[in-house]
Amino acid sequence: MFEQYKKHFQEYIPRLPGAKYAHFVILRETDSYAVFKTDGELNVARVRAGINAPQVISRLVLFKRKQTTPERLTGRELLRRYEIYNHIKTQHNKDCAYNENPCGVCPDCVIYGYAVGKGGADNSGSEKSKVFIDSAYAVPKYEESHGTFTLNAPYEDGTMTQGTDTTNRFSEQDHVLPEVPFPSVVTLRDPTPNTFLYLLNNLYRTKRYGAQTTRTGQMRNKLVAIIFADGEIFSNLRLTQKIYDIIGDILPPYGLDSLKEATEQAVNELIQEDGVFYELIAKEALVSLQNEAQSLLTDEASFKQWMNLLTEETLSYAKAAGVLKEEKSENTNSSRSRRNKNKTDEGEDS
Repeated sequence: MFEQYKKHFQEYIPRLPGAKYAHFVILRETDSYAVFKTDGELNVARVRAGINAPQVISRLVLFKRKQTTPERLTGRELLRRYEIYNHIKTQHNKDCAYNENPCGVCPDCVIYGYAVGKGGADNSGSEKSKVFIDSAYAVPKYEESHGTFTLNAPYEDGTMTQGTDTTNRFSEQDHVLPEVPFPSVVTLRDPTPNTFLYLLNNLYRTKRYGAQTTRTGQMRNKLVAIIFADGEIFSNLRLTQKIYDIIGDILPPYGLDSLKEATEQAVNELIQEDGVFYELIAKEALVSLQNEAQSLLTDEASFKQWMNLLTEETLSYAKAAGVLKEEKSENTNSSRSRRNKNKTDEGEDS
């Protein structure tokens, strides 16, 4: 799998960093009205419009956890569907509950990390995430990318009146408008082909972000480039600002082709300033890589087999890290103890 890029992958998940990074450059674009808020209002930041445009503007912000949480939950759904958690429970007597009691051995725990609940050889610990992500910033100004809507709660007959009384159950809520792009770089440190594909699959499959996701919040993740490098690269904010410099102060929605071309140009220019050795996968090369990935992800039999291989990989890592004790060694120790006890008994008899 991905033999052409073999030099950029680790053979197994290492315990210590090995200066191998896979950076996914993504355009996250709203496909419906979305709500990205923390304290009752949409998240907004005051930043410079562009790298070469010094004026300060307000931009909508998609906070980091509002990106990783739905993607992690997408992956965990699949782990349950294909009975990975049942296997871990049956074979290793470990339960896994997101943000409550992580098992420390499943693909989600090992790749995305955890910092609560049980884990480690002494039942207390954490695992640093191998997925690096930061808040993403909308390309257009705040004034051009949001709208305020009045919400109501009708009675059962569908009206807002009951007898001669009119309900006061009205409220206002700010929403992100459709087709607002949030450029984002998602980084996987020390990827193996299996962990690389797991992260890519989560990006493909996750469709809803933010609050009220049962009613709205649909987004599309468009992969624009992949960068294999020996270090970290530019930030989401610099990517957004560079795109703004290229397309100028025009009103959204943007044309898909022009936005994609502007992002590719921004990536090409920014990566040369980062002082890392890198290989940029874009355009035809990116299409070829994605076709290889999709050939495995769209065949259910191959998908199941790959999920099992990925799980064996994370279980091996957990054993090396001391989170998962080897049953064989425990049995060997108990056998050794019984032999020592028998020898002691024989000595006492003689």
